[in-house]
Amino acid sequence: MFGTDDPKRLAQIALVVLLIVGCIAVLLPFIGAVLFAFVIWVCTWELYAGKLLPRLGGRETLGASLMVLLLMLLLLVPTLFLAGSLASGADRLVELVRGYFEGGLPAEPPAWIASLPLFSDEAVAFWHEIASSREALNELLVRFLGPARQFLLSAGAVVGNGLLQLALVLFVVFFLYRDGAVVSNALYVAARKLGGELGEGMVDKARGTVVGVMLGIVGTAVAQGTVAMIGFLIAGVPAAVLLGFGTFFLSMIPVGPPLIWGGAAFWLYGQGETAWAVFMVLYGLFVISSIDNFVKPFLMARGAGLSILFIALGVLGGVLVFGFIGIFLGPVLLALGQMLFSRWIHEEHTA
Repeated sequence: MFGTDDPKRLAQIALVVLLIVGCIAVLLPFIGAVLFAFVIWVCTWELYAGKLLPRLGGRETLGASLMVLLLMLLLLVPTLFLAGSLASGADRLVELVRGYFEGGLPAEPPAWIASLPLFSDEAVAFWHEIASSREALNELLVRFLGPARQFLLSAGAVVGNGLLQLALVLFVVFFLYRDGAVVSNALYVAARKLGGELGEGMVDKARGTVVGVMLGIVGTAVAQGTVAMIGFLIAGVPAAVLLGFGTFFLSMIPVGPPLIWGGAAFWLYGQGETAWAVFMVLYGLFVISSIDNFVKPFLMARGAGLSILFIALGVLGGVLVFGFIGIFLGPVLLALGQMLFSRWIHEEHTA
């Protein structure tokens, strides 16, 4: 069964397997950032290689540095704007809580508490109980300090981890820009060796799917943020521009925008603006959220060349299995599977 060279061949195979496992183990903590860097590289390569690099005389290091600087501006400027606005809001919240600590609650609750459709009587009675007892108010405020502190610590950890991941993405994408031609050629050579013409087609299919998904995500986020900001301005909601930016960022998750426009509607209701609150709910349901429900799948399907069903299943399943990066991995895997299945059906039909 086995020749005299079989032990040597088995040792070589074992060495290759161990090397592959070792490489995967080393890259596993950073696999999400590396894959996201590849997504950014694939989606912006035409801009870099076709527009920027020729203007720089082919100087790849300078071009890669400028692209990374542009990405930093696009990512950090809105983030800093949001952070400044949130810090200002946090200062006002601290001043409000400090006033309650020093002077206590007003004797009568705000009008919107008494007009709540459910539990209004209980809420008013609870307000009177807290307002009449300084000790009860202090105990209630202190009780919330622990969860609030834990939430802030958790949010800080998430933000810190996100910044580290973002720095790693920018670091990796710099080398992808600088050595993009070599990386692209290596991918096509490897695909050609593994699958011939089919392998090259799969690489092209994966690239088209990634670009289509990114087009759908970013295009939908821009559309939702803009439409939401217009709605907030019409309804007279304060900080409409900030809320528009928040809608843009939260549109990346399925239930993100309703948190923004729902909160705005609740604020309007609390201010006694019932008509505008109803307008905000209807506007959010039929205008803002409809963009996410109809426009996003259409843009993704058109850009990726897949059916809307495959796009929806790929995005939802990918997120459940792989996390955020699954937004791209899910549709890519389904697109490649569809391509292989179509090729197999075609070959069987030809035979």
